[in-house]
Amino acid sequence: MVNLYLHWRSFLPLSFMKKIFPLITVLITISLIGIIVIQYSWLKNMMAIRKEQVADKVDMVEYDVIEALVEAKMGSTPSIPMDVLPKDAQDEVLSMLGTKTLAEMYSMQDIKKLFQDAFASHGLSGAQFEFAVMSQSNNVDYEMKSPGYEEYVAKVKTDTANYLLETWPLVSYTSDGSMALNADERMVIITHDIQSFVIRSMGWMIAMSVAFTLIIVSAFYLTIRTILTQKKLSEMKTDFINNMTHELRTPLATIAIAVDTLKNEKVIGNREQLLSIGQIIKTENLRMNTQVEQILQAAQLDINQVLKDKQELHVHEILQKIESKFALQIAEKDAELILQLEATEDRVSGHPVHFTNMLSNLVDNALKYSKEDVPPRIVVSTCNRKKNIVITVEDNGIGMKKETLSKIFDKFYRVHTGNVHNVKGFGLGLNYTRKMVEAHLGSIEVESILGEGSKFVVSIPLGN
Repeated sequence: MVNLYLHWRSFLPLSFMKKIFPLITVLITISLIGIIVIQYSWLKNMMAIRKEQVADKVDMVEYDVIEALVEAKMGSTPSIPMDVLPKDAQDEVLSMLGTKTLAEMYSMQDIKKLFQDAFASHGLSGAQFEFAVMSQSNNVDYEMKSPGYEEYVAKVKTDTANYLLETWPLVSYTSDGSMALNADERMVIITHDIQSFVIRSMGWMIAMSVAFTLIIVSAFYLTIRTILTQKKLSEMKTDFINNMTHELRTPLATIAIAVDTLKNEKVIGNREQLLSIGQIIKTENLRMNTQVEQILQAAQLDINQVLKDKQELHVHEILQKIESKFALQIAEKDAELILQLEATEDRVSGHPVHFTNMLSNLVDNALKYSKEDVPPRIVVSTCNRKKNIVITVEDNGIGMKKETLSKIFDKFYRVHTGNVHNVKGFGLGLNYTRKMVEAHLGSIEVESILGEGSKFVVSIPLGN
């Protein structure tokens, strides 16, 4: 299936892919947002249902406890048939026997224990509650109340979603007149932290929902990132192939023209022209071999070999050789290469060839990306910083945009300057330079302003 998709994709026009990719991204984004919204709505409804279930269970707990307390009160009242007493003696009997209040029968800890056991039996272990007992005839004085009762009474008035308040009478009248001996009381019960209790009870469900949502979002992000990376690599590959084709075709065309010229009888009899044409063929052949070698080196670069063949080098000597190496190019462009070798210690441990190429690439880039109407001015300076030697290559060239700076060290990436082929190369130089700097345990940084120039700063540890 994957091979079939890739085969089908290879026949799609690039413009079609550019149009369909944003559409696919938008559709997936809308679908992802829809899934998250639906999941959030589902969780919200589940929490509402769960809250109702908790409220019902709280009612059952309170009913069981109140029923137990009422039965206890009824059991403590003497059973005296009032109808056998003279009518004028009933009030006197009630006054003599009196009535027992809940506070007289139970301590606050006893009632609290009853509630805790009832909550546990209904699957609500750890539920938080406060209670108070007061007379039905007096709503001011409390016969009994838990320590935090008054605090939560105030909160109930402002937050009914997170607090449940219920009032239960503690009296039960039957046809038997003796039940009138029970104290006329009522109990107020406040169950708090309902919302947090509901969330805790649904914790695993919420956690799984969040986890799967994060997995979907991460998968979407990685998919888009991978597609963008592949798209970028495809564009870089196409650009590289175009550049390589141009770079190799130019010397081949020049050689072909030179070979055709050799067939001319006038040229055959002219020794100077023969030597000139031969030199052209040799130069173009060397140029083509250099380009092929550059590609092969980048493909077969072995960092371990670089580390293995290190030896003591003097940076100042290498920079002076680089100055001599670029003397002809500097003269052709009427450029100026200034060496400011101020480092007092320039010994490093490095590979002689790769270290030289690493710094040569920076000077070569400064010459390549120079302004057409301004003579190039390149300043190469050194200094010591802690236990490192810092090599700075600064130019007055065309510079780069900020968004370009993060890409210039990528393989095959080339800074576009309007015409793709106005600057020769395959986009391998700076990628190679960064790898070599890292192989020498150093670091490289770049600063650039478009239209003003660039500055590369290489820091390499000093040798022992």
